Amino acid sequence: MQQYRAELTAEVTFTTGGRLAAQGLRVDVPHLEVTEADLVRILVGSLGLRDVERVELTGVRTFAEPVVAGPPGRPRLRFVELSHVISDGMTTYPGMAAPVVTAHQSWEQSRPHYAEGTEFSLDRIEMLGQTGTYLDTPRHRFAGGTDLTGIPLERLADLPAVVVRTAGSGRRAVTEADIEPLVVAGHAVLLHTGGDRGWGTPGYAVDAPYLTGEAAALLVERGAALVGIDSVNIDDPVPGGERPAHTVLLAAGIPIVEHLTGLADLPPHGARFTAAPPRITDFGTFPVRAYAQVPFHEPHDHTRSAGWEPRSRS
Repeated sequence: MQQYRAELTAEVTFTTGGRLAAQGLRVDVPHLEVTEADLVRILVGSLGLRDVERVELTGVRTFAEPVVAGPPGRPRLRFVELSHVISDGMTTYPGMAAPVVTAHQSWEQSRPHYAEGTEFSLDRIEMLGQTGTYLDTPRHRFAGGTDLTGIPLERLADLPAVVVRTAGSGRRAVTEADIEPLVVAGHAVLLHTGGDRGWGTPGYAVDAPYLTGEAAALLVERGAALVGIDSVNIDDPVPGGERPAHTVLLAAGIPIVEHLTGLADLPPHGARFTAAPPRITDFGTFPVRAYAQVPFHEPHDHTRSAGWEPRSRS
């Protein structure tokens, strides 16, 4: 099995006036015929660079080499929770019915059915599919669209993740400019907007962050596998308004995960994302246990040099 790489010298100029130079830098590439424009996107995306004005590449060399198996044993990973807890009476989307969690059969009620000392509880939940952190399939938007049973696991589990960070920028919209420098083909594109700060409050849906229709179209064009956001809606939730991001992404068969949380704990690249719902026929949306697997990095790893640190927990 072969893996493809490019070796190059890069000089990056930032809109802030800063400069970054790297010599003999190696990056993974999808094939040997990668263009210079693709290399710029890969370089900027893999380092998580922002405010880039210009990138000059010289001495580019592409080559193939065999994949070398690592040492035996599992890599060191940490798991990051990215979904909200579902509880009785909670609010997900203001104005929608809250879940009702009750006991169908208590431990005490089960005792007559089993041997002495043996007892079980059976729990019941009544809820909308749009509860907690959930996944939208094409059926959510289009009559006759693919439902929860039709989304392949390859679109839901163990996806390489790229994090698009606009949290702290003071703006609501995630735009084409945020997507343009990134390599998103086959990736879960996770929009870290900071919108989850308002979770469970009346202000959660007020002036919430969203993805523009143009940016959604670019994600389709670039081959994203899944798109997630830590906000109340991937669209600007104007009452009675259009929903271009839902329409464009779901028409292309790209599932959407809304109401994520914890994206500040992920690096720009390197995490693996999973958000798989149960297989329910004729159902378009259902809660997921969304999480990411993140490799432990040594201090010299590029994610740290790019300015990312895991969020501290107090």
